Parts: sequence; C-alpha cells; structure tokens
Amino acid sequence: MRLRPVVGRTLSSLPTLSSRAQALLGGTAATVPPSWLVLIGILSVQFGAGVAKNLFGVLPPSAVVWLRLLTSALVLLALTRPRLVGRTRGDWLTVVGFGVALATMNYAIYQAFARIPLGIAVTIEFLGPLAVAVAGSRRRLDLLWVALAGGGVVLLGRDEGAVTVAGVAFALLAAVAWAGYILLSAATGRRFSGASGLAIASAVGVVMIAPAGVAAGGTALLAPELLLVGVAVGLLSSVVPYTLELGALRRMPPRVFGILMSLEPAAAALMGLILLGEVLSLGQWLAVGCIVAASVGAARSSEARERHERATPGRQPPEAKT
Repeated sequence: MRLRPVVGRTLSSLPTLSSRAQALLGGTAATVPPSWLVLIGILSVQFGAGVAKNLFGVLPPSAVVWLRLLTSALVLLALTRPRLVGRTRGDWLTVVGFGVALATMNYAIYQAFARIPLGIAVTIEFLGPLAVAVAGSRRRLDLLWVALAGGGVVLLGRDEGAVTVAGVAFALLAAVAWAGYILLSAATGRRFSGASGLAIASAVGVVMIAPAGVAAGGTALLAPELLLVGVAVGLLSSVVPYTLELGALRRMPPRVFGILMSLEPAAAALMGLILLGEVLSLGQWLAVGCIVAASVGAARSSEARERHERATPGRQPPEAKT
C-alpha cells in the first residue's frame, strides 16, 4: 500500500505521525543518510510485494491484501488515536473517499501481481501519479514526459511475453486509484491532523475489502503461519517504508524524494527477478526505463512549476485552490 503521495505538490500534504510515532524515527535511523532511508523503503515495499505474491498459491490475492490493510490500519490507529467526534459531513465524505481509493489501489495491484510480472504491474501503476504530476501543465517540457510514458506503454503492448489483458487492466485500475489517492490525500490532510485521516481511511479500506478477503481466504486465514506472513507483508509494504520516508522527508527536499521514488518500478522489476524468477524481455526493460525516466522528469518539472507559482506575485497558492 502506498501510504504517501510521491510526486508534485502533493508531497507538501504528506501526513505526519504523532509524537509517539515520531519517536520511532530516532536512534539508528537518524544517522542514516535520507536517500538511503528512501531506497530502503522502496526495497521494503517491493520485497513485501514479492513475499505476498509467493503466498498466492495458498492464500488468494484479496485475502493477502486484506491482511496487509488490516495490519497497517491497526498500527496507524494505535499510533494516531484519531478523533472521531465533531467531524463534519464533508470530513467523512473525504476520508471515506480516501479509504475507497486506498482499498481499490491495493486490491487492483494485487490482482495484477497475480497475473503479470511484478515489475510490469508497478510500472503501469506508476502512470497514475505521473498523470497527476503533469495534469494541467502548459509547459512544453512536460509533453516530453507524457511522450516517454506513452512510449513505455506502447513497448509493453507490443511485447507478447507474460503480459495478459486482465493483468494490465487491473494495473491500470490501480493507476487510476493511485491518482485518486494522491488527490484525496491532500484533501484529507487539510481536514485531519497528522496521520489520523490516513488511519481512518485505512480502517475504511479494511471494511471494504473484508467481504472479498475473508470469503476468498476462508479457513486458511486461521492458520497461524499464514497470518504471520500476512502481518509481515503489512509491515514490510506499509509501516516500515512509511516510517522511513517520513524520516527522510525531514532531511531532504521533496524534489529529491520524488525523484528517488521514481525508481520504484525498476526496484519492482529487480525484486520480481530475484524473488520470483520473473525475467523481463528487453522490450519490457525498455518500457520500465521509459516510465522511470518520465516519472523522474515529471517530479523535477512539477517542483520547478511550484517554485514559479510561489514566486509569482498575486498568484494563488495551489493548496488554496478549490
């Protein structure tokens, strides 16, 4: 589960944890260079995805994603203890929408993992935040990033390999949900303090996925060893990277963070190769490279655009727009 927006101005709305959770970022993590924290977080996410995919033989994807969401929701609720009383109807509509986007994103990408290689699924999913980064831009340079991403998609479409229509469709659904997640994350951050909105949204996601997850998992969900692995997936894919990235963002510019996060499709492809033996063709590696390059460029361009908007007298800040 992506617990953070990764590109553009949405980085400024990244939620923060309570003082209890922030204490987790002390000690050894404070001495590690922030770029390494981000890279370790990326590897943790994709390692968790590889472990999850290895479970699919005994536990269906919907059951695994439910365990993952349940783990992260319990941890976040314990750390943030969100305030539920005194909320407006708009607050609840926003946070529930955020939870729906979160659940859809996770469900769809796990269904994609079950059908196509890890690296390809994450590469397609990254089209979501890339679209958010370049949406509404009038800069000609941003057309280059769109063209690069489009070239990557064409390369994937021309490669017959292990790519299925259903797998690509689920990955595209995850991309759309991720774009919605980014936009709703910003809106939630304006209405809820710290990570309390994220904690509530995670609980909404757990409830939303529960019928499919429990029905698919059945009695296998009662097996202690499977429960432990499911909890490990939740920690590796959600709690650990989120904690590391919060620590990194305190010590690095959002632009650098966004660029580093753009490496995630390549990390997914490498983890797929190492953990699952998923060998990508040359065309598929080129597609991954195109979309990684487009994401890096969009992250840099989005940051430059924000600086220009902030420096323009009388310009309304992006955060204030309705």
